[in-house]
This record gives sequence, structure tokens and C-alpha cells, in this order.
Amino acid sequence: MDNSGKEKEAMQLMAEADKKVKSSGSFLGGMFGGNHKVEDACEMYARAANMFKMAKNWSEAINCLNAAIDIYTDMGRFTIAAKHHMTIAEIYESELVDIEKAIAHYEQAADYYKGEESNSSANKCLLKVGSYSAQLEQYPKAIEIFEQVATSTMDNPLLKYNAKEYFWKAALCHFIVDELNAKLAIEKYEGMFPAFSDSRECKLLKKLLEAHEEQNSEAFTEAVKEFDSISRLDQWQTTMLLRIKKTIQGDAGDLK
Repeated sequence: MDNSGKEKEAMQLMAEADKKVKSSGSFLGGMFGGNHKVEDACEMYARAANMFKMAKNWSEAINCLNAAIDIYTDMGRFTIAAKHHMTIAEIYESELVDIEKAIAHYEQAADYYKGEESNSSANKCLLKVGSYSAQLEQYPKAIEIFEQVATSTMDNPLLKYNAKEYFWKAALCHFIVDELNAKLAIEKYEGMFPAFSDSRECKLLKKLLEAHEEQNSEAFTEAVKEFDSISRLDQWQTTMLLRIKKTIQGDAGDLK
């Protein structure tokens, strides 16, 4: 089926869903299985959204998902509403490249997941919010999120290994804002989570602090290169490290 066929089918599903929602609102509808009609409508909206996504008609897909979210939240079904918010966030993230809107939907999804005690799903959304907030230079918000997720995972035997990564990300954000802040934050994290002290990330942070204090950009770059040769730095970490390096006087701001 080509795109116009998909759109056509999606439009029909959407119209049918709208009709079901309207008819379930009547008194008789409420008495005779109105809820059932509304659930059918939600499924139709989701199917229509998928069709619109396949046809790359992103705004119609978002409209359908929002219509389903409204109904699911009214019904108190927050987990499925959260899933739809995540889908919308992903569309804004990859297709429409509107990061602020993506953040808003990830935050809403995280709230709903938290309310349903789905903490690992909530954290997954929050980490997206943290990473994007830091990219948009909203560092206090990013720090708060990374610290919150690190604290919630460090007591979980299955997840505590990840806590060091979140403390490392929070420390990088602190470092961009202020060197002393970063120093104090690292000491705090070591106290909260002793395993952080032994991590390569923590050792790198200490080398970077030393290089920064001495305003030595060569030593800074060397420390980053050495770390990267064993554990590859991703795009986000590289961006943050470049921003820190730019605060060294007279630095060109690359990591070569």
C-alpha cells in the first residue's frame, strides 16, 4: 500500500474512532457498554497513528495519539497513556526535531510511570530529559535528574552498576557550570556511592579538574584520549567535555 492509501485508511480509522467516542458519551451508551466502545476507539486511534507514521504524516499521528491519551487518562490507565507519550516524544525527537516538545512528552510519560510504580520506565524517560536538558544548556535541571536517577538505582542490586554513569553525567554538567561545584559534587557522590571512587569515570574527572585548575588544555586532552582508548565516549559525553575544555583560557575547544 502506498502512502496515500495508508493515509486514507488512517483517516477512516480516525473518523470511526471519533464516532465511537461521541456515541459512548450518550446516556444509553454509558449504560450499554460505553466503556467498551471507548476502548475500541483508543485502539483505532493507535492503529491510525501507526498508519500515519508509515505515511510520514507526523502531525496527524500525534493528533491520534493525543486523542487516545485523553481517553486513557480519563479512564485512569496511565501506563498505556505513558507509552503513547513516549511514542510522541520519539516522533518529536527523530522526525520533527523539536527537542523541547520531546522533553515535555518524556516528562509527562515519566510522571505517569512513576505514579504506577514503574520506576525503571520512568527513569528511562527521565534520562532522556536529563541528556536533552544538558544539550540545551539547562544544567541545573539535568543535574537534578541525573542525581535523582543515580540515587534511585544505586540501592538496586541489578541496576547499581549504572549509578556511576549517572553520577558521571551529573558531574560533567556541574563542571561546565563551575569547577568548584564539580569538585564538591564528586566528593558528595563518592560519599554516597563508594563504588564511584574506583570507577574510571571518577578518576578521569579528577585528572580533568587538575588540568583545569592548571589551565592546561594539553593535559586535559591527553586524559580524555587515554580514557576514550579504553571506553569509547559517546557523542553526548564528547559534547560536554568540549564545553568544559572551552572554559580553559585560550583554548580552541577541540579534543584533538
